[in-house]
Amino acid sequence: MKRNKIIFYVATGLLTLLMMFSVKMYLFNHEDVAGMFTNFGYPTYIIYPYAIAKILGIFTLWFVGNKVLKEWAYAGFFFAFILAFFAHVMIGDGEQMGALIAMILLVVSYIFSKKI
Repeated sequence: MKRNKIIFYVATGLLTLLMMFSVKMYLFNHEDVAGMFTNFGYPTYIIYPYAIAKILGIFTLWFVGNKVLKEWAYAGFFFAFILAFFAHVMIGDGEQMGALIAMILLVVSYIFSKKI
């Protein structure tokens, strides 16, 4: 049981760091992120709401006891990472590793959240 908790906390902690890094980029390097979103063909007005959604999702994973909300947070991150991975692949910028790492951390966090 202790091993499962450690794996969950490490995976979720690393996922949190990765998400907070992207939130920092979205909020404080808006021009660079807006250029990236434009290359993807996404509207730039979703950058700030997307950053807030990431913060709320991480908050839900750590602090909310409602299992349904946690499932929705995991599902939201899952779809965000899948879409990010394929968006990077489709434009060929070579930046898909971040999404792949996030997906692996998310899956490990999800599996071990069920075990503890």
